[in-house]
Amino acid sequence: MNWISNYVRPKINSLFSRREVPENLWTKCSECGTMLFHRELAENLNVCSNCDHHMAISPRDRFKSLFDTGIFTEVKVPEVVVDPLHFKDQKKYPDRLKAAQKTTGEKEAMLVAEGEMGRTPVVAVAQDFSFMAGSMGMYVGNAILAAAERAVKLKRPLILFSAAGGARMQEGILSLMQMPRTTVAVQMLKEARLPYVVVLTHPTTGGVTASYAMLGDVHISEPNALICFAGPRVIEQTIREKLPEGFQRAEYLLDHGMLDRVTHRKQMRDELITILRMLTGQPPAIKGDLPAPTPVPEPTPVPPAPAAG
Repeated sequence: MNWISNYVRPKINSLFSRREVPENLWTKCSECGTMLFHRELAENLNVCSNCDHHMAISPRDRFKSLFDTGIFTEVKVPEVVVDPLHFKDQKKYPDRLKAAQKTTGEKEAMLVAEGEMGRTPVVAVAQDFSFMAGSMGMYVGNAILAAAERAVKLKRPLILFSAAGGARMQEGILSLMQMPRTTVAVQMLKEARLPYVVVLTHPTTGGVTASYAMLGDVHISEPNALICFAGPRVIEQTIREKLPEGFQRAEYLLDHGMLDRVTHRKQMRDELITILRMLTGQPPAIKGDLPAPTPVPEPTPVPPAPAAG
């Protein structure tokens, strides 16, 4: 019985047992509930193919879709003091940072890069909401300052993609100090007469909205993005009134003059190229494929002349 129990039965069970399917192959849309295959979702830039809901996208994937041939160079950001206040709530602040770094594969909540978009050299900054809700800490302030200094040095436009829940409470007043620091960085660009374009993605809230996210020359948003200082729930509890439908969403803000455009993620690259070339005084980008070259007809062979005599 030992031979049958220890060898034969496990062998039979392994033959007929179902294979385990990795959990990350499918993603459920938070709006319509459609199950989306991971490859199709990535090819669609993390936009639901059923309801067109714009899901979160990492800064690296965003840059790959925006820069020419997906090539870009990271800009070095100065280091900051880790846990300057020795903050601890349910977890220690350094432990939260390590967990976020392990989950996202990124060092911090903001990525700075430089490259070309439509052959126009640019510097770009993007926040990662999956890294501690994209919260604005000292590193984020250093990243924006480094991006602005790099743009001024190279005389390039700066594009910023915001996605944040506000200031990082684990850094206290040091986090709030990044609001004036980033405002100074934006002022550097304005004094150098360089374009500063902000793309607001879902969600952009709190101190981020009250500083660098609303200081651009042009403000673009992705569809249905939440853009606010205090959230709708907080406002409703404060004033004890029901807010209008779509309040603080991108389309509502566009109708009330706080945004210049609401652009689908698939059209964002062309939109940015058009705006940057316009602001930098360049001719419009040439769109469309060049026609195929006309084939040259082969010469008709001439028969040899008959021999004399």
